[in-house]
Amino acid sequence: MHRPVPAVAAAGIIALIVEAVGPASAQTVGPLLEGSAAFGDWHADAPGTRRLIRPQDLPAPDVAGSVSNRVTTVRRDGQKPSVPAGFSIGEFASGLEHPRLMRVAPNGDIFVAESAAGRIRLLRPDGARPRQTSIFASDLLAPFGIAFYPPGPNPQWVYVGDTDSVIRFPYRNGDLTARGPAEIIVPHLPVGGHRTRDVVFSTNGQTMFVSVGSGSNVGEDMEKLNGPALRNWAANHPLGAAWGPETDRADVLTFDPQGKRLGTFATGIRNCVGMAIDPSNGTLWCSTNERDRIGDNLPPDYVTRVHEGGFYGWPWYYIGANEDPRHKDERPDLKNYVTVPDVLIQAHSASLQIAFYDGQQFPAEYRGNIFAAEHGSWNRASRTGYKVVRVIVKDGVPTGEYDDFATGFVLNDNEVWGRPVGIAVDRDGALLVSEDASGTIWRITYNK
Repeated sequence: MHRPVPAVAAAGIIALIVEAVGPASAQTVGPLLEGSAAFGDWHADAPGTRRLIRPQDLPAPDVAGSVSNRVTTVRRDGQKPSVPAGFSIGEFASGLEHPRLMRVAPNGDIFVAESAAGRIRLLRPDGARPRQTSIFASDLLAPFGIAFYPPGPNPQWVYVGDTDSVIRFPYRNGDLTARGPAEIIVPHLPVGGHRTRDVVFSTNGQTMFVSVGSGSNVGEDMEKLNGPALRNWAANHPLGAAWGPETDRADVLTFDPQGKRLGTFATGIRNCVGMAIDPSNGTLWCSTNERDRIGDNLPPDYVTRVHEGGFYGWPWYYIGANEDPRHKDERPDLKNYVTVPDVLIQAHSASLQIAFYDGQQFPAEYRGNIFAAEHGSWNRASRTGYKVVRVIVKDGVPTGEYDDFATGFVLNDNEVWGRPVGIAVDRDGALLVSEDASGTIWRITYNK
């Protein structure tokens, strides 16, 4: 239940088509895994497998049982993801450097944040491959979020979330490079810790949403720096007050298009890496990485509608009124104000970008659903994530269920060849998936 909270070099890219997977028939939904079976790990992943995790399914915290299980990323040797029957997957582009978030311009050009290289790359598609590529902007710090403004068919600007700021470049449909230098719109965002900054605009273009993740796992760095002062603050101040290194973090912030601060839309969201606006009703959604080190299956990551004024628990609570044992009895006054997220994803999956399927190519039951990229776990005894999932949404309302959609990035218990990050819908209705381990973008189509 939601209650308001107190104020608180393009030439290096090799484009190939690698056809894959299945007869031209509609997807067959696999088994529904519920309760403890839904937590599972990569061994149970397969296109069509459906999961439903409910808040009442959560196990007790197990701080002592938390593990570090770093993955080894190996060179891809002909592998490709598996997708449901009736779909095909091909390699759209390769040779990119750390491709992350993607967004498609109104004219169909695909903008890709190559975060580690500090640039935005543009790919102009010709069906199943790019026919032209360029570097739209470079010399950035760690770009991630990309948004076109104003909303609609003729944007005048490309906004970029560049970890410490929001900047924008003058733009017209068809531009291969920015037609002018960067303009700083939001000059100061918190740095360190989680560095991704996504940017989306409300349907009417009046509000710019900027997501800023926490600087720590669960406020431990803040506590180390502030000591007793933190506890005094936590006991006596409402959410939204400045709290040292975590000020304006684990939040979704709002600005007008010129960068004037409007407020804080929602709080207590540890790391809302990817945002999306539901095209049917204008609702803001977040894809969230939850905290670590309280057990293999706690807490779930989540994909959720974001309510204005909503408090999602971090760092004191998770998935409703479940108290984090590392903050025991610190904020009992907040227990009944925690918004429960809509769709719980296997814990530590590292849910990144999301996109609504608004194309016409896939079967009708896919329209209005959400695709989410799961980058994969590092802190779970047996791996979760490393796949693309479909979040089931009916008439704008999530059911809580999600399907495995693209799997097969994991080779064995210790090695993976790919880690999905970005999700976008091409203008022809194909689904694009970026993964930053082997630097590829995949294109998924439906065999009508």
